[in-house]
Amino acid sequence: MDIDALFLFDGKPAALELYSQLEAQLLQQFPEMRIKATKTQVSFANRYIFALASRPKRKRDDHLVVSFGLGYEKHSPRIFCASEAARGRWTHHVAVHSPQDLDEELMEWLREAYAFSAAK
Repeated sequence: MDIDALFLFDGKPAALELYSQLEAQLLQQFPEMRIKATKTQVSFANRYIFALASRPKRKRDDHLVVSFGLGYEKHSPRIFCASEAARGRWTHHVAVHSPQDLDEELMEWLREAYAFSAAK
């Protein structure tokens, strides 16, 4: 794990554990992907960024926010926000509170985002 990712989730053990599990699942599926951590997020990229992991805006919350891009707006009660960042490019945000939230549905969305990013 990148040292910057450790700093990003410093003091938030639940978020760090969820991030570690997410990173492991993504690396298992996309071993060639690039990971870059900054002060506010960790990005996952092939040719372009296809997903992000970050902390929630409220600093006291100890969970993970996973964001991903698609060419259309996906509708699900799990997606707490979706916005058209650019024409034909939608960014979706999902709160991950427990390991059970890192399920097949979310991983399918991330696989779809990976393919969308690679096809740009």
